[in-house]
Amino acid sequence: MADTHELPETDEEWREVLTDEEYEVLREQGTEPKFSGDYLGKDDDGVYRCAGCGADLFDSETKYDTNSGWPSFYDAKEGAVELREDRSHGMVRTEVVCAECGGHLGHVFDDGPDPTGKRFCMNSVALEFDEE
Repeated sequence: MADTHELPETDEEWREVLTDEEYEVLREQGTEPKFSGDYLGKDDDGVYRCAGCGADLFDSETKYDTNSGWPSFYDAKEGAVELREDRSHGMVRTEVVCAECGGHLGHVFDDGPDPTGKRFCMNSVALEFDEE
């Protein structure tokens, strides 16, 4: 994980601080295989952070089971993520990126539970978990 105060500036620097899998997802908008992520069934109390820069992204109390194959949250911490239009793979989706480092985290959909109606469908490899 990179230090949030000294973010890498080049692809070469990112490759030095991220694993190959983290780089593919965070910097190249990759997707980990369905049902393969470390945080899929995790239900401990804590905070999910960006694997690229360490920024706080999601509280564990917003995580819920969707049986989608990826960890999902109904809300992100205020100001933690940015949403971008994604027209890749012949679809129109909303990409979720870390507001701090711009790393690709996953996508958000409008089929989640109350109170937001959102499903932030994230890649485990893009996240780190800190227990409370």
